[in-house]
Amino acid sequence: MVTHRELFLKHIAQTSDAPLTLEVAKAEGVYLYTPEGKRICDLISGVSVSNVGHSHPAVVSAISEQAAKYMHLMVYGELVQAPQVKLAHAIVKLLPPNFESVYFVNSGSEAVEGGVKLAKRYTGRPEVVSMRNAYHGSTHGALSLMGNEGPKRSYRPLLPGVHHIDINCFDDLDRITRQTACVVIEPIQGEAGIIAATTDYLIALRERCTQMGALLIFDEIQTGMGRTGKMFAFERYGVVPDVLLLAKALGGGMPLGAFISSKGIMDCLTNNPPLGHITTFGGHPVSCAASLASIDVLTSGNLLDGVEAKAQLFLKLLSNHPQVKGIRSHGLFMAVELGSFGKVQQLIKQGLDTGFLTDWFLFCDTAFRIAPPLIIAEQEIEDVCGVILEALDSL
Repeated sequence: MVTHRELFLKHIAQTSDAPLTLEVAKAEGVYLYTPEGKRICDLISGVSVSNVGHSHPAVVSAISEQAAKYMHLMVYGELVQAPQVKLAHAIVKLLPPNFESVYFVNSGSEAVEGGVKLAKRYTGRPEVVSMRNAYHGSTHGALSLMGNEGPKRSYRPLLPGVHHIDINCFDDLDRITRQTACVVIEPIQGEAGIIAATTDYLIALRERCTQMGALLIFDEIQTGMGRTGKMFAFERYGVVPDVLLLAKALGGGMPLGAFISSKGIMDCLTNNPPLGHITTFGGHPVSCAASLASIDVLTSGNLLDGVEAKAQLFLKLLSNHPQVKGIRSHGLFMAVELGSFGKVQQLIKQGLDTGFLTDWFLFCDTAFRIAPPLIIAEQEIEDVCGVILEALDSL
């Protein structure tokens, strides 16, 4: 009998020559379960997707109820659909007053594409500035914003007029000019290995964008929806962008992204040309219902209030191991530095054998990721850290 693993390797397009090939039969809370019943603690959360945990009952119920009413109806933006309307209203209530208008898409890459298109259309300018070591997605436009040549050299030519600067480098702000449509930045760079912008830098960046008439776009695709202990990371800085990009955890486990701005900015997509951005499945009603349920979980009770304490417990339990060179942490968005890609690879393999799932960062392969569901309990943290420490002992 042909196994699922054999079919996976034969028919699923591969993104690397060494996939993990962990087969998951069920996922619940912070755990994945193999067909044999082996339990794996998920320290990745689908790369910051499953913030409220796997198969949260409220999210599953919302999906089921909406699927029974209707699923896809028509391309985005023509019909009044209650899940979209309710979700957009819920999102803008969480944001500063300049965020009035939400454009739903399918993914983070599409949110980036839409946000950059919006900025070019609104400003009439040709150039875009982004950060080195940033990751914004794999579509041609999003890939163009990537500041690292390795992942994109085989796909050139990419978008012209994209300039890259270094995060926290004040001198580079001069590269933002009156030809700049927008600056796209992750307040905390994820794939660089959890590298945060400083408050002073973001204040200066905000001032420079305002001075030059460029839109400031915050990519909070990984950091949004509570990952850092705030609903959005920009709340930590007191710096408000012109456009906010969300995805990953926004959908509560379902595919959903969004770019959000003021109505004055967003309305430019309605004319010259009309249908300035369009999507078939963006804002799918089932995804929107799941998102609304997950937002209710995140905002009710004290879930976000406990994120920092959980992060501190990870730090306390792991920091003193001799293999750990340091830990960079912003809430449950953590990079544990081992100083060697070989050691990280060994740890990942050990984790699959002993009961935890982690990975490395695209632009920092010497550190492994800790970004579990925000619902992880103190005892679960202590349990998985015990297993991690045993794996570190064997490196």
